[in-house]
Amino acid sequence: MLIDSFERVRETVAEVLDGLTPDELRWRGADGRTNPVGWLVWHLTRVQDIQIAAVAELPEVWQADGWQQRFDLPYPAEASGYGASSTQVGRFHATAEQLAGYHEATHRQTVGYLATLHERDYATVVDQAWDPPVTLGVRLVSTLVDDLQHAGQAALVRGCLQRR
Repeated sequence: MLIDSFERVRETVAEVLDGLTPDELRWRGADGRTNPVGWLVWHLTRVQDIQIAAVAELPEVWQADGWQQRFDLPYPAEASGYGASSTQVGRFHATAEQLAGYHEATHRQTVGYLATLHERDYATVVDQAWDPPVTLGVRLVSTLVDDLQHAGQAALVRGCLQRR
């Protein structure tokens, strides 16, 4: 079920990115402050990459596969977009091909890891910093929910872009 769900995120990302130019990927809505499609896709992919790499004890695709260098963003290497200011979001730039490639590579790592799991694994505590402690199952679902929310936001922004 998780693999199918992350596959749906991948499909939505591909649909959202299809045919958009770099300028369209940076469009910030009528008020000029909306999170743009490109940034939303990058952010949801970074969140997935960071969370899955941590629980799978794998390197992040962002650094390990050279995506950080290919994007050459004006952010620290560990940036995910969480807590970014409007000004920081405004500095984002990328192509649809870069975003699709990074998301696809992250998706492959995600489903590869998910395919190794057994039912007993989901109860493993992966984060003691919360009360109650976070299990692997909870972390995976929260990552999926975050991705779905941002993919939906990106689809909405794309729709507004197309209707402007």
